[in-house]
Amino acid sequence: MRIAEAFDRLAGPETDVEFIAYDGSKGGRIGSDVRLEVKSPRAIAALLGAPGQLGVARAYVAGDLDVSGDLYTAFDRLATAAVRDISWAEKARMARHFAPFFLQKPPPPPEEARVNGGKHSRRRDAQVISHHYDVSNRFYEWVLGPTMAYTCAVFPGPDATLEQAQEEKFDLVCRKLGLEAGMRVLDVGCGWGGFALHAAANYGVEVIAVTLSEQQARWGQRAVVEAGLEGLVEIRHSDYRAVPETGFDRIASIGLTEHIGKANYADYFGFLRSRLVDGGRLLNHCITRTDPNERTLTRNGFINRYVFPDGELVHVGTLIDAMERQHLEVQHEENLRVHYAMTLRLWLENLEEHWDEAVQEVGLRKARVWRLYLAASQWGFTRNRIQLHQVLATRTSAAGDSGMPLRLRLG
Repeated sequence: MRIAEAFDRLAGPETDVEFIAYDGSKGGRIGSDVRLEVKSPRAIAALLGAPGQLGVARAYVAGDLDVSGDLYTAFDRLATAAVRDISWAEKARMARHFAPFFLQKPPPPPEEARVNGGKHSRRRDAQVISHHYDVSNRFYEWVLGPTMAYTCAVFPGPDATLEQAQEEKFDLVCRKLGLEAGMRVLDVGCGWGGFALHAAANYGVEVIAVTLSEQQARWGQRAVVEAGLEGLVEIRHSDYRAVPETGFDRIASIGLTEHIGKANYADYFGFLRSRLVDGGRLLNHCITRTDPNERTLTRNGFINRYVFPDGELVHVGTLIDAMERQHLEVQHEENLRVHYAMTLRLWLENLEEHWDEAVQEVGLRKARVWRLYLAASQWGFTRNRIQLHQVLATRTSAAGDSGMPLRLRLG
């Protein structure tokens, strides 16, 4: 059995992808604008040694599996292709033919995360964050653009630029929090400080912002000085749990909850509540699972091994329940799923535009990790496999005073 024959039997020859293998066989739709090429036996060994997305990732990152044409389009067509219901006899035949490749299973590549220590301990969390965020500030500048915002943008219109959409996201959070001059704000998981800078410059609030990434903190601290906001913004290289101050009027948690772990939600939201004044507001912005019955974590998935080690996503209902159990009264919720698909498309376009520089900066294999990660994530949001929710809650007083207006006005 030639390799292309196996592809056609599994995916179907009508799949709009041209398939080429190192044994000279071809399959799929010849002449398609997307081509999938298996370049060596190592690709087959990787696919069989770790079936599913992890094997595909290992083969792609190593260059043993390649894609010509638009990567998102390739991912969409292959991910949605119907896997044929073949007989057990056919499955046995394919297994016998490809059995020797199991003996050639390659070791995990160095790009896969290697962390140690207790899960979600401060030491391990610092390693996890460093694995993903301490890549290269220059690389992130090329991908994210001048706002250096690595979370879902909010597009005021379909033709808005990425920079306009990220500024709108910062301001939307400010409006939901109801920021006013003189307020004290805590920004946990602040990234490069984009929200803190926007809030201080436009609303006159005082912000303490923390990140576990040393490179993010250095970049953000420099940006604070360049903006002349030293009197209003302090960016710390710190675990959020090390923040001793209390009495904050507002807290922003933008893109951090994904790193916390479901088992730690009670401690996390309990800690944030303890830092708020009565009537204070918390805005939690994070990625969630669409299917409430889906497992929270795929240990051997591509994202967990290569991108966000120890990351967990839950259904928004689980998230809201965890907040309410810590006596945070939920006041408003919004799903920005489509906006994240748009954001990822523009990040991927930025990466492609700066591909040569990115490869020189971080190496070909790391650049391929990011190309695959952005395309796969765009597909997940577009196809509603994952979502992005902003949940606004208050530390409502014992007397029932939430500090909220009768209606939340965001315009």
